[in-house]
Amino acid sequence: MKSEQRDGMQIDWDAPIEMDDGVVLRADVFRPIGSGKHPVILSYGPYAKGLAFQEGYKGNWERLIQAAPEVLEGSTNKYQVWELVDPEKWVPDGYVCVRVDSRGAGRSPGFIDIWSAREAQDIYHCIEWAGTQPWSSGKVGMNGISYFATNQWQVGALKPPHLAALCIWEGFADYYRELARHGGILSGFTASWYKRQVLRVQHGVGENGPRSRVTGEPVAGPETLPAEVLAKNAADAGGEMLQRPFIDGYYRDRMVAFEQIEAPLLSAANWGGVGLHPRGNFEGYLRAGSRQKWLEVHGDTHFTHFYSSYGMALQKRFFGHFLKGEDTGWDQQPRVALNIRRPGEHFTLRGETEWPIARTQWTKYYLQPDGQGLGTEAPARAMTLAYETTGDGITFLTPPMTQELEVTGPVAAKLWLSSDTTDADVFLALRVFDPSSKEVTFIGSNDPRTPVGLGWLRASHRKLDPKETLPYRPFHTHDEAWPLEPGQPVELDIEIWPTSIVVPPGYRLGFTVRGKDYEVDGADGGFANAMYPMKGVGPFTHADPSDRPPDIFGGTNVLHFAAEKMPYLLLPVIR
Repeated sequence: MKSEQRDGMQIDWDAPIEMDDGVVLRADVFRPIGSGKHPVILSYGPYAKGLAFQEGYKGNWERLIQAAPEVLEGSTNKYQVWELVDPEKWVPDGYVCVRVDSRGAGRSPGFIDIWSAREAQDIYHCIEWAGTQPWSSGKVGMNGISYFATNQWQVGALKPPHLAALCIWEGFADYYRELARHGGILSGFTASWYKRQVLRVQHGVGENGPRSRVTGEPVAGPETLPAEVLAKNAADAGGEMLQRPFIDGYYRDRMVAFEQIEAPLLSAANWGGVGLHPRGNFEGYLRAGSRQKWLEVHGDTHFTHFYSSYGMALQKRFFGHFLKGEDTGWDQQPRVALNIRRPGEHFTLRGETEWPIARTQWTKYYLQPDGQGLGTEAPARAMTLAYETTGDGITFLTPPMTQELEVTGPVAAKLWLSSDTTDADVFLALRVFDPSSKEVTFIGSNDPRTPVGLGWLRASHRKLDPKETLPYRPFHTHDEAWPLEPGQPVELDIEIWPTSIVVPPGYRLGFTVRGKDYEVDGADGGFANAMYPMKGVGPFTHADPSDRPPDIFGGTNVLHFAAEKMPYLLLPVIR
């Protein structure tokens, strides 16, 4: 370990933290100069604590400083790292910032096994280490986006004695339903993300990887290991998901005992995060055993509001209250703070007392087969509508609004559907169209053009868990297959992840049923230095032929309309 003073901070580079099995993890510690004791903001993750945001994620850095130029103020930005707080903006306020490279990543040796029980135990020990250091007040909070948020649910359930607060910013909570398989359909995200963001800074890449712009040391070092050794030191996360279509011990080991969480928590979600994070922030908020818990929901990119003045002020009010005992006004914070979304990236912050909103008018909007309309009156006659699963599917539209319609909350769909094979993958999109019939999209966490909402279900996974299912949030067991009989309709209850949209007069709400991923217009709407194509769902695609063989999922599906069996959307209408 090396300790030095830089930019008004005492910095300990590669501080050793020994785990219960003898493995020594490495952390960078940024703290106020002097001998005082201070509360700790801790993070643990695999992206290499020494990799500069500006170098590792150049395109996203450019987007961040354009969207939130205040990021550049009051900091040299030398210590900016992807999805973590800037110590130059936290240490002067009397916090210690501890960044731990997760087991097997960056400067920490070991075997990489993402979001595993072993990692949760590691974080427990890191929290207890941080809570008992000479510079620590004994109160440890966790903060960070995505990976650094998701593992907070896990360690929170283990109840480390020195854990005092959790700020879970856009972090999923259900390894199967939110990361691995949407509605039972394999998401291609993990396989691509794991290679481009985790394995590129695996411990042992060493001299073959990037260097710290501050220390000059390899961020994935200090040793450089041969490729065959690196391969043995990392689990095949994408391969495990492909080989495991149903929930088994592998997934259960990574799921959260929410009721065990006791620490105060702030769960911050992004309306535009469909494909990975927002569902977990809502579900985790509702399920967590914490008596003191808050939900906040915003828009824009995955990173903008974590670093913006709005987001940082929220975090500091939260941590100032729970880690320092300061009067930050947090006792006046609404339990639910929603940035209500309107076309044109316009948001209105509104406080609520619960989620879902108690005054919600749960309203059925029926699919109208004649004219492909969408309205509150059930269709009069029985019929069918067929669509090719390789095409754009069928879109149902409301008439132009005569007054504002606010939809804020969870959404569900009820369909009766048949396939010409023994299975069907159903992809749903909730959309908005302007008076000229052009679709209105929104800046999402991982794609600049996202729809209002998305839902998925593999028809053979339609079995519901009666204990967990709610009218507005179907919950599938994903423990066995119920094959289809070709041509015979089955009843499908499909979850569409929570959303918010105010549809203005003259605009229309749309609902699309299709057999493949939603796309805005087929074009890549990405930006310079982007890590993947952006056609509306970002990296959260479902196109692996090993999981979706064309002979099963490449045919024709049929929507069925019959008396007492009329397909509909259940919308959370707010008056």
